[in-house]
Amino acid sequence: MTRLWIRLIRHHRIARQLTVDCAWGSQDEALREACRALDAPAPIWLGKNENEFDRFRRTAFTADNFVESVAFDRMEVEFLDDEDKKRARPDPRNVF
Repeated sequence: MTRLWIRLIRHHRIARQLTVDCAWGSQDEALREACRALDAPAPIWLGKNENEFDRFRRTAFTADNFVESVAFDRMEVEFLDDEDKKRARPDPRNVF
């Protein structure tokens, strides 16, 4: 199962959150759907956000990423894949 987890952060706390079913590569559609459900404007994806999302499967948007004013400090978007166990690499310092 793959999902997109969207969190609206205000004063270092989660104000609202939502998970939406999403396949890798269709995060734009899932984010638009989640923004409608959260009654939040859709952010503008910059190159920085795309790079972070591709490398780490997560990114954050600040007020600068929105055309409209927002009532939160940042929006965090994270791709969750319950079946992908290969992402975690063993730390060589913990190997005996």
